[in-house]
Amino acid sequence: MPARLPSWAWVTGLTVGAIAAVTVLGVQADQGTHPTAASAKPRATASAQPTPTASVPARVPDGSGTGRRIVYSLGEKRVWLVDASEATRRTFTVWPGSVSPDPGSYTVSSRNPGTTGSDGVQIEHILYFAAKSGVSVAFSNAVDGASPPPPASGTSTGGVRMRKADGAALWTFGTVGTTVTVVR
Repeated sequence: MPARLPSWAWVTGLTVGAIAAVTVLGVQADQGTHPTAASAKPRATASAQPTPTASVPARVPDGSGTGRRIVYSLGEKRVWLVDASEATRRTFTVWPGSVSPDPGSYTVSSRNPGTTGSDGVQIEHILYFAAKSGVSVAFSNAVDGASPPPPASGTSTGGVRMRKADGAALWTFGTVGTTVTVVR
């Protein structure tokens, strides 16, 4: 008759087996196919706020500089991530705050992985690049993935909000020192 194992041995064995299974699944997921910036498409979200335009301009705006940079068009409410070869790696619409930077060239001065926005929404992937009238201007996305900032009611906000997937792509692209060109 086989020897009976104590209950702690069963629990330990099950725990080790579960950890091994999760590790194997994690490695498989990491090695699987991943969407690229060029193939990722924003999803429509239900919101009481107007949704940014879905039209995709064919090219980066004229006068936006050269080389690796982030281009932010105030008029189109759109951002482009442009690599050193002048290829657009991603473009997406944004929801600007009530304070916009003046057109010109800036650099990403600091990054913050997450905090609470001035609208009370949890935000992440924050890239600060300008200041105007004492208000910091930064790109960010809502942690919930969809929240555009509510209309400002007398509050000066410099957040340029985007969808979660776009915020993650911008966070990866926009390291400290990356050029940000703001155009009309």
